[in-house]
Amino acid sequence: EIKAETAAAYAMASYTLPLPWLACLCVLVVVLLVSPAAVAADPTKGFTAVSLSESNFVLQKPYNVPSSDRYGFSGGVRQLWVLSSDKPYAPQSTTKPRTEIRMTGYDYSSGVWQFEGYGYVPSGTTGVSIMQVFGGGETATTLMLHVYDGALRYYSQQVVEANIYNRWFRLNVIHDVDASRLTVFVDGVQKLQVPGRGGDSHYFKFGVYTQHDSSSCMESRWKNIRILRKN
Repeated sequence: EIKAETAAAYAMASYTLPLPWLACLCVLVVVLLVSPAAVAADPTKGFTAVSLSESNFVLQKPYNVPSSDRYGFSGGVRQLWVLSSDKPYAPQSTTKPRTEIRMTGYDYSSGVWQFEGYGYVPSGTTGVSIMQVFGGGETATTLMLHVYDGALRYYSQQVVEANIYNRWFRLNVIHDVDASRLTVFVDGVQKLQVPGRGGDSHYFKFGVYTQHDSSSCMESRWKNIRILRKN
């Protein structure tokens, strides 16, 4: 026969046992609420990827050097680099040096379109645009993403991602033309939403395009490039 005090102890244990688990559950809920990973999502949901072939990837590089001197494509990775002392992409151009991929075949003027790619920027690369949405009203572009000292920025302004050096990151850029709105996701987390800049025709570009205060050599690498449009 169980004594009264022992029975009372058993009753207390059966009552208090769930409390530690409840405390852990509360901590987990708090972590999920404040963790950036908790708000990670799939930006491509509701979109359909278009069909791409190598003919959709058009290289723009300094006009006086062969493609192999500024571009490599191996193992699914596109490596693009340029020197600050390089020539522009065409003899008549007055723009700064670039080695970029211009996505062709899917220029757009309406609807909701998306660029997706996995990018990599080695340390030391700075003063460069690595991705852009071409076409604007009073400007040539409606969005540019620059790298300055390891930070990804909206043009040379606000920080989109504080540290992107030496790591692969997933980049999604959504352009809602009709709403004149652009949304940028890094690793599935929304980092930026800005108004558009007008323009009648747009397309996506990625690579390296010299900006101000650039390093002597600029490089970015890309893989798994996709273009998608809203269903």
